Amino acid sequence: MTRANLDAAADAATRAGLRAALDAGAAVLAGSGSALDAVAAAVATLEDAPSFNAGRGAVFTADGTVELDAAIMDGASSRAGAVARVTRTRHPVALARAVMERTPHVMLAGVGADAFALTTGLEQVANDWFMTDERRRQWHEAGATFDRAMKYGTVGAVARDREGRLAAATSTGGVTGKKWGRIGDSPVIGAGTFADDHVAVSATGSGEDFLRAVAGHEIGARVRLGGEPLGAAARTVLTAIRAAGGAGGVIAIGRDGLPVLTFTTSGMYRGLVGDGVPADVAIFADEGRAWSTTF
Repeated sequence: MTRANLDAAADAATRAGLRAALDAGAAVLAGSGSALDAVAAAVATLEDAPSFNAGRGAVFTADGTVELDAAIMDGASSRAGAVARVTRTRHPVALARAVMERTPHVMLAGVGADAFALTTGLEQVANDWFMTDERRRQWHEAGATFDRAMKYGTVGAVARDREGRLAAATSTGGVTGKKWGRIGDSPVIGAGTFADDHVAVSATGSGEDFLRAVAGHEIGARVRLGGEPLGAAARTVLTAIRAAGGAGGVIAIGRDGLPVLTFTTSGMYRGLVGDGVPADVAIFADEGRAWSTTF
């Protein structure tokens, strides 16, 4: 991601979307809401913002459709829900939460997930509601071929609430040109989304590499079992992913409330807000925010 391929209007829209998500999550926490409610609100806001690869604005499959993945996890209870390849639910993160709260399952996919969605009362839309002209242009430019390096703004949120509870949520359209029902790391609990009573993690990047690394759980295990600082744990896992040829980043928060936003790419959409910490957002690696790192 460079300034050369993000014009002024797109830059402004992206930052506005990030701030809206921070506002949504912060409003929940300010009202003594749970971390789970906060991440759900933040991610749902991003799913409605066409600047990001989630919900409206998601990338196209090889067939020219949109298939959406999402997951949510409550660190206090270890409950989790996920959906993959859903095509009609306006807010996939809400559907993932419904899987967690209304079924005995953790993940539903494809036609089954779409069928379950019809029982939930969640808003349903036509598949073309998710499509934008910019994503269509990217699809045509890619020649409808899969390229793991093509990453367009998977969204996620992590939070710690006043009770010290942690939660994480992630939502994505996957990779432009994906085929054969491909599912990446975002909806896989322990890979792109993970939370326990020590850490909450949401990842973005080359999904196959984050799946192989079981990235979210590996970060958590290093903290929980090894006593490793969260930032160091995240960088160790991202370094291993980079050595395997992958790239990306994570947002994470620990039980002490200290955030980690770190990545190996030239930029990552990111933002932070907290008690006594005003909302701040960034895109590029060289913006120099003290609360985020690249390496």
